[in-house]
Amino acid sequence: MNHKNQGALRQFLNIRGMRGAMTAFAGLIVIYIVFGAINPTVFSGQNVTNLFRSMSKYLIIGIGQSYVLITGNIDLSIGSVVGMSAMIAATLMTHGVNPMAAILITLVCCLAIGVVNGILVGKFQLPPFIATLGTMFVARGVAYMVNGNRNTDAISSGIGKEAADRFQAFFYYGKTAGVFNTFWIALVLFIAFFFLFSKTRTGRHIYAIGSNAEAAKLSGVSVMATVTKTYLVSAFCSFVVGLILCGQANMGNMEAGNMYEMYAVAAGVIGGISPLGGTGILLGTFAGAAVWQTLENGLNMIGVQVGIQRLVIGIIVVFAVLLDVVLRKGMLIRKRPAAEKKV
Repeated sequence: MNHKNQGALRQFLNIRGMRGAMTAFAGLIVIYIVFGAINPTVFSGQNVTNLFRSMSKYLIIGIGQSYVLITGNIDLSIGSVVGMSAMIAATLMTHGVNPMAAILITLVCCLAIGVVNGILVGKFQLPPFIATLGTMFVARGVAYMVNGNRNTDAISSGIGKEAADRFQAFFYYGKTAGVFNTFWIALVLFIAFFFLFSKTRTGRHIYAIGSNAEAAKLSGVSVMATVTKTYLVSAFCSFVVGLILCGQANMGNMEAGNMYEMYAVAAGVIGGISPLGGTGILLGTFAGAAVWQTLENGLNMIGVQVGIQRLVIGIIVVFAVLLDVVLRKGMLIRKRPAAEKKV
């Protein structure tokens, strides 16, 4: 029985990316207990529900960035698309456009950025850093231009207080079963994209491209189509977070989403998503987003300055990437003797 349990545990941990995810969850538990011991308010129900709501934004953008990272690419336009989403939706609503219509128009605009990213990286093979750096500036430029280089008025000024309250309740302030709707939105997206990743051909193709793009292409995988899908997922997740920020502020802010592309990378790599491609699981992104927000929340509650907060989180991100690189090199070193014996 004991051997069977050990075998089942080994099999579970051998699932691609599971070790990194479990390590992140273990770190999350330790961090949470340590902060709670220093300040018991961390364990309060109100803080926990606020923690869930705050981490939801990082989880959603982390999902989008993780899709891209596993192909061996990166999306620097995420934060700007978040800002563009918030500004377009808010501007339309302040001009009296029905919230549903505003949301659909905003979605189309955000997905257009995803398509452009996919074409530039997947078809023209531009370095993803350069391609998405360009679209980052384009999206932020749109965010500035849509309302004449100024933040919007309150969305209630255009669609009325009742409609604005419904919009805000759905995306940020409302609760269902005692938990903020923001978390339920994030959870639904997580489940949907986790299924797409782990149970569909698209998910297998994403891993294949991240492991070896040329081999995947020779195997019949459409690199352009698959890469474009990952950037569409990233753009969609940014669109949702933009609506959340719009609901939170009751307005559009031109700087909304600033630095979110880095938060998305952090959520992924802390949870074991390899920036080198081919490795990781969305469960790790969930853990990474929770670790990020728990650190931010805990450091804030014990009175640590913002600069030190960023320093601590930055060190953790670098350590996570360094660990991934070291482990990969170690795997290569172990495989060489076996390969030489066969020769």
